[in-house]
Amino acid sequence: MPAPTCSSCHAARAALRRPRSGQALCGSCFCAAFEAEVLHTVLAGRLLPPGAVVAVGASGGKDSTVLAHVLRELTPRLGITLHLVAVDEGIGGYRDAALEAVSSQAARWELPLTIVAYADLFGGWTMDAVARSTAGSGRSRSCCTFCGVLRRRALEEGARLVGATHIVTGHNADDMAETVLMNFLRGDTGRLARGGVLGSGGEGCALPRCRPLQFASQKEVVLYAHFRRLRYFSEECVYAPEAFRGHARDLLKQLEAARPSTVLDLVHSAERLALAPAARPPPPGTCSRCGALASHTLCQACALLDGLNRGLPRLAIGKGRRVLQAQPPLPGNRSQATSDPVAPRGPCTCEQSRDGATLCRDGGGQAGAPCALQSDLSATE
Repeated sequence: MPAPTCSSCHAARAALRRPRSGQALCGSCFCAAFEAEVLHTVLAGRLLPPGAVVAVGASGGKDSTVLAHVLRELTPRLGITLHLVAVDEGIGGYRDAALEAVSSQAARWELPLTIVAYADLFGGWTMDAVARSTAGSGRSRSCCTFCGVLRRRALEEGARLVGATHIVTGHNADDMAETVLMNFLRGDTGRLARGGVLGSGGEGCALPRCRPLQFASQKEVVLYAHFRRLRYFSEECVYAPEAFRGHARDLLKQLEAARPSTVLDLVHSAERLALAPAARPPPPGTCSRCGALASHTLCQACALLDGLNRGLPRLAIGKGRRVLQAQPPLPGNRSQATSDPVAPRGPCTCEQSRDGATLCRDGGGQAGAPCALQSDLSATE
């Protein structure tokens, strides 16, 4: 059976049916429709004002590649300036190839590229060093918790370095639906309350950031890259299989098979979610150490780095954070980590110790021994 005629131009043969609407389109009309929808998202949400200097978070993957290409196409209509910012997390055998893809894209599109590295920003810590630090605790799946927080901070620092006024990331509808589902499963009302908006307005000293692809499905992102012949890095991060997000992704695929509109339904549900006054998180304050936005005494980045420097990587995750924030920082430690990413575990300094004579919690050991929280606290990621 021959392919139907494109329902838009009525001239070429249709190359696909849009997963969401079922509309039969040729490749050119699909790409034009995709770009028009992204333009509408940006304009309707007033995400990028004319004259904005936009830092595009570039990972080399399909989402950031498509985002950078679409914004480059829309630059004359939006009146913005683009600058690619890539983050080197320090993942051996993975990130180097991805950064080569980003460099190739920047050269092809004639866009400036800046690369910032964890090792430079966080006192020598790389994701491989973090993974080694958490491996002994049997909770290597928490790597994605560390990486997500530190990458967000690194992207912010990179954007400031290039003089950007706004940050954009390539999160698509499937990514957002997974996040909403994860927050529901974890009962994280704070993140649920702010998870549906298209971006943040730049509270405090933070730069405004947004997600222009938030309503674009992953399937259509891949189709756009195919028809525009965009080359991107497609290997999965070596630490990703351990992440909780993978379970949410599998569940979402099952739900989508039964109800195709599941992804966008979840995204729009988060937009309309209203929490009872008692469940609303308090307004954010500032980190006592680096001045970034924080809902606790320390921001997430400083708390995680402090836990790593103490040799207690899980102490900054979940319930352990309450203990960590009660402690004074290590001598000379600021928002960044020290240059010793493999410092040995020190004696227990937890405030739950009883008069310095016994270990915290069960009192089953002597003062000066490793803290019991190292093996008992659970991660949330």
